[in-house]
Amino acid sequence: MSKTSDKLIKAIKDKGQNLEGEMSFFDHLEALRWHLIRSALAIVVFTIVVFAFYSWIYDNIIMAPSNSNFWTFRMMCDLGKILHRDMCPGKINIQLINTEMAGQFTLQIDSSLMIGLVLGIPYLLYEIWLFVKPALHDKEKKAASGFVFYASILFICGVLFGYFVITPVSLNFLAGYTVSTHIQNLFSIDSYISSVSTLTIATGLVFELPILVYILANLGILTPKFMKESRRYAIVIILIVAAVVTPTPDMLTMTVVAIPLFLLYELSIGVAGAVQRRKKKREEEADAA
Repeated sequence: MSKTSDKLIKAIKDKGQNLEGEMSFFDHLEALRWHLIRSALAIVVFTIVVFAFYSWIYDNIIMAPSNSNFWTFRMMCDLGKILHRDMCPGKINIQLINTEMAGQFTLQIDSSLMIGLVLGIPYLLYEIWLFVKPALHDKEKKAASGFVFYASILFICGVLFGYFVITPVSLNFLAGYTVSTHIQNLFSIDSYISSVSTLTIATGLVFELPILVYILANLGILTPKFMKESRRYAIVIILIVAAVVTPTPDMLTMTVVAIPLFLLYELSIGVAGAVQRRKKKREEEADAA
């Protein structure tokens, strides 16, 4: 009888522990749901603001890189004067058309949502940090305390670089590129918006390389030694990426795009080295203890 009661008590305890674990799992899901809801609400608010001021945003931000008076083109002209060569783009001939009945309305909604998403990325990262933070130890919290700040700064720098450098140069080349004089370039507004948003957002994501390296280095997947030994392969990949995102035969333009990517890679090596030194210090402290 005693053995039976002991088994019953043990079964009840095990069941209680399982229920507690299940409730803990659902509690985490509930917390994640609210983090995602708040992030979505922030993006919706940004989207509504963009939608309300869309006419100004379209004329002064979305279409600005296609204007020959854009800041980047003025800087190129000034640089050309210093180098004693003609680097002014001249008139950029981009004629946009709409081929769908509701095309302009859906364009306003889609592009407003896209810009709202970009503006909401820092807050989204903040909500992700709030969700992950309770699961970290004090040392891990301290080490990752600048995650939101650095990730946001890198993303914003990437977006600005894509918008002010890669996008106008690519538009200038593609708008004037022709296979035959019998073919007239008429671009749909969807194609234009897609090109601008893809080049801008993709560059913002590429600039998150140091954050990715930081995570992989903490997991032990990447080391500074491996990255240094792979530098020559990284240079080739960077040059290929620069050639793809700037479809222009001008080596100077490709170099301008490639230099920040080189700097990002070197910064990532420094990040991996810092992570490795911190790991080594922890091991030494553990051995001393």
